Amino acid sequence: MSVMDEHRRPPLPEMPCFEDFYQAVNDRLPFPWQERLAAQIDERAEWPSAIEVPTGLGKTACLDIAVWWLASQAQLPAASRSAPTRIWWVVNRRLLVDEASKHAERLKQVLNHPGSEQRAPAAQETLRRVAARLRSVKASPDGDPLHVFPMRGGITLKRPPNPAQPSVIVATIPMYGSRLLFRGYGTLSSMRPIDAALAGTDSLVLVDEAHLARHLRDLIPKLRECTPGSAVDLLPACRSAPQVVSLTATGSASDRDRFELNDDDRANETVRNRLDAAKPMRIDADQKGAIAKALCDAAVGLLSEDGPASCVVFCNTPAVARDAFGLIRSTKLGAGSDCRLVTGRTRQAEADNLRDRLLSRSEGAPAIDRRLPQRERHLVVVATQTLEVGADLDFEYLVTEQCGVRALTQRLGRLNRLGNHRHARAVYVHRPPPKTSRRASADDAPDSWPPSGGWPVYGSEPDMLLNRLAEQGHENEVDLNPRVVADRLGEPEDDPGRAPEVLPGILWEWVKTTTSPHGEAPVEPYFSGIAEQSQTVAVLWRAYVPEMAPENEAVAHGDAHEPETAGNRQLLWPRVSQDEIVEVPVWELRQALGKHRVERVVRQRRDSSDLEPVRRRDLQPGDLVILPTDEGMHDEFGWAPDDHSPVTDVSVKRSGLPLDEAALRRLCGGHAEDTSTEIRAALQEILGNEDEVPDDALARDAAERLITLLRDNEAVGFTREQWNDLLDALDPTPLRPPNEVPRLGVRYRSHTASLDESDEVSLCESLGPEAMQLVAHGKKVGERARRLGTALGLPTPLVELIARAGDFHDIGKSDERFQRWLNPDLLAFDAEPDYTPMAKSNMARSRWRSARAESGWPSGGRHEELSARLVQKWLAAGPHGLNGSEQDLLVHLVVSHHGKGRPLVVPVADGTASKVRWTFADGTHAHATSDLSQTDWHQPARFHRLNERYGPWGLALLEALVRQADHEVSAATEVQ
Repeated sequence: MSVMDEHRRPPLPEMPCFEDFYQAVNDRLPFPWQERLAAQIDERAEWPSAIEVPTGLGKTACLDIAVWWLASQAQLPAASRSAPTRIWWVVNRRLLVDEASKHAERLKQVLNHPGSEQRAPAAQETLRRVAARLRSVKASPDGDPLHVFPMRGGITLKRPPNPAQPSVIVATIPMYGSRLLFRGYGTLSSMRPIDAALAGTDSLVLVDEAHLARHLRDLIPKLRECTPGSAVDLLPACRSAPQVVSLTATGSASDRDRFELNDDDRANETVRNRLDAAKPMRIDADQKGAIAKALCDAAVGLLSEDGPASCVVFCNTPAVARDAFGLIRSTKLGAGSDCRLVTGRTRQAEADNLRDRLLSRSEGAPAIDRRLPQRERHLVVVATQTLEVGADLDFEYLVTEQCGVRALTQRLGRLNRLGNHRHARAVYVHRPPPKTSRRASADDAPDSWPPSGGWPVYGSEPDMLLNRLAEQGHENEVDLNPRVVADRLGEPEDDPGRAPEVLPGILWEWVKTTTSPHGEAPVEPYFSGIAEQSQTVAVLWRAYVPEMAPENEAVAHGDAHEPETAGNRQLLWPRVSQDEIVEVPVWELRQALGKHRVERVVRQRRDSSDLEPVRRRDLQPGDLVILPTDEGMHDEFGWAPDDHSPVTDVSVKRSGLPLDEAALRRLCGGHAEDTSTEIRAALQEILGNEDEVPDDALARDAAERLITLLRDNEAVGFTREQWNDLLDALDPTPLRPPNEVPRLGVRYRSHTASLDESDEVSLCESLGPEAMQLVAHGKKVGERARRLGTALGLPTPLVELIARAGDFHDIGKSDERFQRWLNPDLLAFDAEPDYTPMAKSNMARSRWRSARAESGWPSGGRHEELSARLVQKWLAAGPHGLNGSEQDLLVHLVVSHHGKGRPLVVPVADGTASKVRWTFADGTHAHATSDLSQTDWHQPARFHRLNERYGPWGLALLEALVRQADHEVSAATEVQ
């Protein structure tokens, strides 16, 4: 931060102590270890490498500590700050009860609204102070002081709006690891450099149950070794690379700099009660019998001895969980109980319902100190590893399938968690491993069958655990309370397997995000290990699935060549949301499709937005598969390959109705047949004939009639009230975007700019006319980039260069063809000498592609390539005071502001003889060819030099500052 900015910044409020902040957020005092850890971090200006605290003692408080520490350093010059801006909470798998996300959301809400929940005035003042200091860090006095991003599914497009925004991001290992390695799962390829910068710089990475993430922990320091030795740190050393902290209840003696409980903690009454919570476990070890039947019998036996109680049954694979769940429900006790199945193969919509019920005081088993109401019937929850961690649940009884030391320790953490159930009991069911090589899978380790025998997921460790208990004289029953569990179970002997060695050459291939090299190394083995590679596909269910003729499949597979144009592309509407997908092993989906007699499906590849048909046998890991809702394979508990009942299309709730007869029939579960003739007639009036332009007034009248007809039908997954609410919210003006099904959208739904690699970011409804002008837009982006760079503490010369790149980034839009695209009424520059070039357009999105064709701008052409040409002409004219490296950086930041130029901007068919012209603020007149078929072959070398100069993540951070400044200005969000 410059001296001038330091003087301008208003004084910050006094920083509260951690105890006051924690109490204001949680309405209780911190445990001694939490307060001691906050003091240690504040004193040493760094986190310990490992924090080992037994489950049930509040490890999520590490989020409070991280946020408090960041706020405590707000008064320091940004270049001196050691507290990272982004806090990643990384978990091994998708969690149903994600306590970290829940707590992070609470942190966000109380900082936004300190006066809520009838807090005492002193608590409100504490929260206001912390919020004000966080806003100071993010260089904006308004807006949320803390952003929270839970990445629950395999696909998400959410991220912090800029690198200076204090944020908490909850992600799985693949979601974080893939972003770190420039291959972010579920993100557009153009956004990968931004995601890499947000993961690889200025980040605190809290790895929950870090024993499950040993390859990720090992990878991060190795990546530092792969960074060129000539690279400079743009941020303080402690913020230039991720700070990794292991959080675990099952630590290892090899952990260095480990933070543990001490005598003060053990003297605390609450801590003492939880450490001594009784957890007697009976061992049921037999040499024969089906594991699902044994688990069922153990659960029924426990619940038969008492009044209505809660019991959790842990299984190692979803297949065993399904079998055990069905057996329990088929018993007399199960028929009268509230039975629920919880696996990681559940859409977020159903998972939210399951989670709410599990945390309900009347129905569930929440871990709260207050007395719960008397149960009316048993609660039986059959679960996989998705409840092992992150779930603040407290069951009276527990049954578990054989497993390893760490898994058993975690599972026992859901039994008598607070020490209030004196009757708590557990059964450990041990059966020999299956003799056949039937494929089975954990939630996120689908190919985890041990290659050398043993059990799925855990290999031979269950035998070691059983022998260890027998050697101690615990052949039938043992108490495994948290105080003694580590000693009685002993050191874990799980084997994380191998991970390949990351080398500079491999990293260099990943950094090339614009044109990924053919045959590049997959990233997942490097952070998950060779044995844990994901072999899953993402599945979602839609009422409307585009019909794609099999004869087009040859083109989709690359067996024939056809140019990609706006006319032959098929796109998915609405865009994928993380709340509607389920990740399934690819072999299991192929098998289920075969049982359902489905030979072809529609898929979307991981790196493409286009749809294509594919044979079921040709599905590949990473594919997104779109199934029609009447195909089944999903029930209220998630993926159910044998189920044939219709599935809810959750996308219509946020995006409206597809105007397609088959889709409407599916939405109504086939019940629309009585009115199919009238519905078909209304649809025909809305859509019009293929050879005629639809009449908007007639189409609107027909849409209103269609909505009325649909009120007489029931909808799959909707109550009558929910269905009517959706119909009430529909806008009867049909939307007709190209390459997508026409639809009736939802009124009052906020629309944000499309911030991706396409020029649709040039469409902007929220900006005023002056802000849409090219010069004004560039200045705004430059100013915003300057503020963000200053907030991070970058050197002043670098900040000014970033600001200049923001000022110049869009000047290539001054090309006459691009201006006619933005403004179809423009005839020619010569005919309108006073015309002001624009950076944005407010035309309807449905006209965007046709306007491009009429303007003469080539399909796929990049305006940023023209901007870079003009900048190079300006640099050649001199003097500008920039050395060679700075000139490289300026050109690269301009050409990469839509994610291209890493390492090349791909040319397109053009051949125009026209010129693009620009007059810079210093009076320099520049002109360059507008022919976009020409390639800048100097860009790959330039890109390589900049990676050597700033390192892969440093360069990505500089790009992110310009690009996200552009995004914020384009979306008119939080720009001061």
